[in-house]
Amino acid sequence: MLEYDSGEAFSIGKNQFGWGDVWLIPLKMLDDDSRAIQLGAVAELAVEDGQRRFVGDPLRMMLTGLEEESRLPYVIESGGVAVGVLTLQSGAARLAGWGDDDSAWLLRGFLIDTASQGRGLGTRAADAAVDEARKLTARLGGGQIGVVLSVNELNPAGQAAYAKAGFVDEGPYLGGNSGPQRTMFRAFE
Repeated sequence: MLEYDSGEAFSIGKNQFGWGDVWLIPLKMLDDDSRAIQLGAVAELAVEDGQRRFVGDPLRMMLTGLEEESRLPYVIESGGVAVGVLTLQSGAARLAGWGDDDSAWLLRGFLIDTASQGRGLGTRAADAAVDEARKLTARLGGGQIGVVLSVNELNPAGQAAYAKAGFVDEGPYLGGNSGPQRTMFRAFE
């Protein structure tokens, strides 16, 4: 069972450029009232129609993450405002074209609100997600060596943001529902 350490409920994104202003808020760690507030903010996130086919509905992703034991959903905040969402999932890396399910965390359902794009928040949030996955691996002893994701080939902005966060293109992945994708991986440091 995946559990959080209540001593480290929130993570701040730190990248190669120094401390960022990106926080990952773990929804499973919040009380019911705080979770409802965060989910209300998620419901207000805007995704352009062209991006929706790549990332889906943010609220639905968070609700699904709350229901499934292997998923850990996070709200991405910057300046005290929800700017996006992401989910870390254990035991599901093959969904991104990885060779096995258990040696890497799967980063999925990652999106930055339309109004917040272009400010480097996606790169910092991806960096923070890898740091959070590293901490989870250390606490839970899962043995993962890094984080894997898949990004649609028609999403060059996403590919660039992941590359800036240290993810390496591992090649094409033809699975999934949104067309040809690239598998990208970042090992823990």
